[in-house]
Amino acid sequence: MTNLPPVVNLAAASRQLSEPWQPRVVAALNDVHFKVAYVLGEFPWHHHGDTDEAFLILEGEVLLDFPDGTRTIGPGELCVVPKGLEHRPRSTAGARIALIEPAGVRNTGNLTDDAKTTESDVWL
Repeated sequence: MTNLPPVVNLAAASRQLSEPWQPRVVAALNDVHFKVAYVLGEFPWHHHGDTDEAFLILEGEVLLDFPDGTRTIGPGELCVVPKGLEHRPRSTAGARIALIEPAGVRNTGNLTDDAKTTESDVWL
């Protein structure tokens, strides 16, 4: 049975992470990566000029700030941020999330020199 594809438990994978804002790839579908992350505090305002970005909340609550307001998303909820839209995710109590985006996407988007920029496409 070694030819069967793996099954990934996103919530369990996200619980392996203790450092906030360090997304890790857990699966790939064509050129799309499924990432998990632990988030706590504020991430910088940024945008992705070439791609949409999907946030799926596994545990906790995330506030997604936009120029025109804020969306609060909780467990089981998904928000797709359209390409080019400025946004800032934040979580006061901490949250476990999944991100769905093309391979190679920089986590801080258009920001070129930010302390929270991480290497892209690091696998868990």
